[in-house]
This record gives sequence, structure tokens and C-alpha cells, in this order.
Amino acid sequence: MIAIVMSGGKGSRMKSSEEKLLLHYKKPIILHVAEALSESDCFSNIIFLTSPNSPNTKKLLLENNYEIIESVGKGYVEDLHTILKSISDPVFVTSADLPLLDKNIIKKIVSLYDENHKWTSILITKQFLTKLGISTNYEVSFQNQTCNYSGISMINSDEISNLENIKENFVIFDDKRIAFNVNTQKDYGLLSTT
Repeated sequence: MIAIVMSGGKGSRMKSSEEKLLLHYKKPIILHVAEALSESDCFSNIIFLTSPNSPNTKKLLLENNYEIIESVGKGYVEDLHTILKSISDPVFVTSADLPLLDKNIIKKIVSLYDENHKWTSILITKQFLTKLGISTNYEVSFQNQTCNYSGISMINSDEISNLENIKENFVIFDDKRIAFNVNTQKDYGLLSTT
């Protein structure tokens, strides 16, 4: 399995001059994600997808000897689709703004991979996020619950020719290690309470 880390966003919801993934939570957020993926021993390769929107993040990753691929930075879906076309292995995709991610939660999620599902998205219930004080815009209804995307998916890339009309498989995983997706200053402030 290959890990792809989506690391090229503008971070516009942060309303900060600093690149979001370089914000510190003991160390830059991007390095928390990088180390958790490496320490999980689940992946044959870890690739960071950067873009012109994140030049300093790219620089930090290169300084730490992580493999990067530069995307055009058009958006999450477009950038991901571009890289998926060149991969035939199963893929674990994560957003790079999950500072509480650790090797144990990664192993638990990877153990759920089923090649019979083209795309499995990990969801968190809105109720759980509300309890943590986190709000997000991307809601989906699943098992009679309002849920939100965690930013983590597992993909059978052999079965993906384009990203249209893909039937998603959903798994609910209420765990703060994947719930703390830092998108706003409020989210970042909440990290100190964990």
C-alpha cells in the first residue's frame, strides 16, 4: 500500500500568512503526519503531494528527505486524480492537517482495507465532532447519522479510471486522532485542550 499525503492546499480558511501545515503543535503539523505514517510500517512508499500554494511546506519536506510530487494545485479532487492515474497499488490518502494522527490509528484504519471496494472513506459523526468543539462543512448521511469526512480514504487504484460515479464505501471511526483536522484558527486553538 502507498500513502499519499495531500499537502498542497492554500489553507485559506486559516486566515494566516503562515502556511497551515507549518503551524506548530510541538513540531510542524506536517511532520506529525509524516512521522505517524513512517512509524506505522504500513506503506511501501509515502508520497507528499505539494503544489505552488505550499512552497515552504515543500521545502521542509525535502529538508527531511520525504518524497514529494508537485501538483498543479487546482484542488483536492483534481490533484488526487492526477496522481492516482500513475499508481496501481492500493492507496491510503490522508490530508496533511491531522496533528494527532499516530501509527496505531493508521494501523487500525489500514486493517479495514478491502480491495472489493474501489473507494472507502473514513467518516466521523457530527455528534462526536460537536463534542470536541469542531465544525466542518462537508456532511454526508450514513447509517441514519450526520457524518463528516475525516480526510482519510483508502482506494483500490487499479479500479479507478476517473473520479466520476464512484460508489463510496463508508466506515465511521469516531476517534479524536483523525477528528482534529486543523482548518481554522479555532481548530488550531482547540489543539491545546487535547
